[in-house]
Amino acid sequence: MTTAAPSNVPAPPPGCPFNAEFLPPNLRKHVDPAAPVPLRMMAAKSLVPLNPSDMVGALYMLTFDPDEGVRETAGKTAAALPDRILGSALRDEEVQPQVLGYLLGLLKTKDAYAEMLVLNASTPDDAVADVARDCSPKLAEIIGQNQLRLLRFEGILRNLCANPQAPVSLIDNVCDFAVRSGLLLADVPQMKAARVRLFGPEAAEAPPDPGPTAEQVLQEMGGEVADENAAPLEEGKRMTLTQRLMKMSIAEKIKLATLGNKEARNALIRETNKLVAVAVIRSPRITDGEVLACAANRAMMDDVLRVIYNNREWTKNQKVKLALVKNPKVPLTVTMKFLNTLRDSEIKDLSRDKNVPAAVQGFAKKLLEKKTAPKKQEEK
Repeated sequence: MTTAAPSNVPAPPPGCPFNAEFLPPNLRKHVDPAAPVPLRMMAAKSLVPLNPSDMVGALYMLTFDPDEGVRETAGKTAAALPDRILGSALRDEEVQPQVLGYLLGLLKTKDAYAEMLVLNASTPDDAVADVARDCSPKLAEIIGQNQLRLLRFEGILRNLCANPQAPVSLIDNVCDFAVRSGLLLADVPQMKAARVRLFGPEAAEAPPDPGPTAEQVLQEMGGEVADENAAPLEEGKRMTLTQRLMKMSIAEKIKLATLGNKEARNALIRETNKLVAVAVIRSPRITDGEVLACAANRAMMDDVLRVIYNNREWTKNQKVKLALVKNPKVPLTVTMKFLNTLRDSEIKDLSRDKNVPAAVQGFAKKLLEKKTAPKKQEEK
């Protein structure tokens, strides 16, 4: 779906899934379909001063340009970008997922770049699945190690199993894990073999008691766990949801974390399995309010907090940053980095707050003294 452009941002080229809002305002003209071709060609040749992440985004936009010459030039430039640009951009989780997917398709034969993209959590699952079909043994190993992706998007495992270069030992291990997690894939021979290995010959077609699927739970409860605008669940229905979750496999819980609404996510974020909890925080439907609640939750799993404090977009929010600083489960090195960016009034409050970790309170006091010392000196 194409993002609607704010009044000060040019409309994207037809077919492009996002606009130029990510670019500095003075450089957006270089991807504006209404701008003169020479201006767009400058960006297509990477002659515009942009940081690596913005550059790959601009080049992707220009592959939709109405001018054929601009489109072709942008594609060639993207495929031949130097290491110093690609090495930074391909690791950046803030780059638009569509851009990362495009680059993976473009650079899939170059293992070093493909590895960066496969390891980038923002790279779309379907793009990883496409590469899994015929990638090198080394890349297959890296893809097979990402358990969340394997359970979240069945096409990845399906294509790995069809890859003649993927080591047999890797496929066996991955299929065993997938079967234990509740994935079926009845038409994949390696999965059938894994079921027999784990549960015996009688489980060849299906594992014993697979439990409800995410689709079944969504259907049973109607829009109440699918529609983001649905009213909060009544106590009885919330209990029903909890009971259904207890019977669901890990794989189906991960699907529900992606397909369900806030009600489903609130139930799943409390799961003890880290793959399920991380699937919730990485859900494309997660809201800022949910992120803030997770950041403030002192019982929240370390893996979930790590996703939050490593997300530059979320930590631009002052409330999220402050919640992370107050959370004793956040590493002190991360807390110190955020402390230096807080307002003086917030640092003052932290220096008096007995509910924050002692190290944070102590550092806040020192920071406050450092900030007030020059003022006291001037008064003298």
